[in-house]
Amino acid sequence: MINPETTGAGAGKSVFHRGEQAVQQRAGVLEKMASRSQFIRSSMPDQHREFFSQLPFMIVGSLDQQQQPWASIVTGAPGFVTSPDAEHLEVHPHLLAADPLQQTLAGNAAIGLLGIEPHTRRRNRMNGRIEKLSADSWTLKVEQSFGNCPKYIQARRPSLVDSAGAAAPPVHRADELDDAMRDLIGAADTFFIATAYLGDKSVAAGAGQGDGVDVSHRGGKPGFVRIDDAKTLTVPDFVGNFYFNTIGNLVEYPRAGLLFIDFVSGDLLYLAVTAELIWDGPEVAAFKGAERLLRFHVEQAIRVEASLPLRWSAAEQSPFLAPMGSW
Repeated sequence: MINPETTGAGAGKSVFHRGEQAVQQRAGVLEKMASRSQFIRSSMPDQHREFFSQLPFMIVGSLDQQQQPWASIVTGAPGFVTSPDAEHLEVHPHLLAADPLQQTLAGNAAIGLLGIEPHTRRRNRMNGRIEKLSADSWTLKVEQSFGNCPKYIQARRPSLVDSAGAAAPPVHRADELDDAMRDLIGAADTFFIATAYLGDKSVAAGAGQGDGVDVSHRGGKPGFVRIDDAKTLTVPDFVGNFYFNTIGNLVEYPRAGLLFIDFVSGDLLYLAVTAELIWDGPEVAAFKGAERLLRFHVEQAIRVEASLPLRWSAAEQSPFLAPMGSW
């Protein structure tokens, strides 16, 4: 999405950029979604501000110097995120070993945030920019704030564990998936995806405006991410809120960052991928419930063992997944 305040868009102008609108038109919902622009705010309602403050983790999307999106996770005791006013979040995070955020955080950097509470299936999004950055905190200026429906979220409750004094975890880097990475992906019922929109200079009010980063949740039955080979993954895309933030970004800029979590071991897998969209055809028809498919080509992979200082309850599968197929 684009921010009306930075692009010069006024009343009657859509907050959705051309990629999102193109997908909305393809899905036959363009006019309906134009009337929903008011749900995308440039400030946070009080319930969102309170929600972020009670979380022990957040999912973060960012861009590196090569304009590669990455999906990350930050943790802290509830209260590590605060909101001094409706237009700002202050974050005092614990950055995890080898997390791409170690390299991507910078002043004025575009950031996408997903606050998600899996056991209540509640989630809210906030996209903005780093206004202040210090060694142990960042202040984010809100550009877009909006809620998401609970679809496809597996209900599992996180609890924070003390990781002070723990040894540096082993880090495995590769340009394709090894056996341990395949095992993690093959068992996954959840992953997170970061994408970017780099701006449309033809409509922006000035150079570099109208761009941003988004990070989103994807859920499915265990094994819903198909491993085609050591460099290729295929994922069904189910019906959602029709914003098409992720798909619209990929239409314009087909690079993404994926984050997989092993909820038992605490292993994290970060992937940098290029993406292609499969809109229709026999592969889409073969997966019950899929609207389209996403095919990811792995460029970089980072697996960090026992990195996440959270423990999780057993998962309760989303009821929205019952009618969906499997590979």
